[in-house]
Amino acid sequence: MSRQSKSKALYVLAAGVSFLLSVYLWFNGNKEQGVYVGLWVPSILSFGTLMLKGTPNE
Repeated sequence: MSRQSKSKALYVLAAGVSFLLSVYLWFNGNKEQGVYVGLWVPSILSFGTLMLKGTPNE
């Protein structure tokens, strides 16, 4: 597994964990916190895209 693939997997995993945490918070009565954490998902994916854009393919 290349370094770039590992990095992509890490960003997707972080976004997935954020999404699951958001859903957990929402359905346990913390709707505002769930929305806040849910906003992290596109931010994490955008940051990952930005960081990996300049990385050469291996």
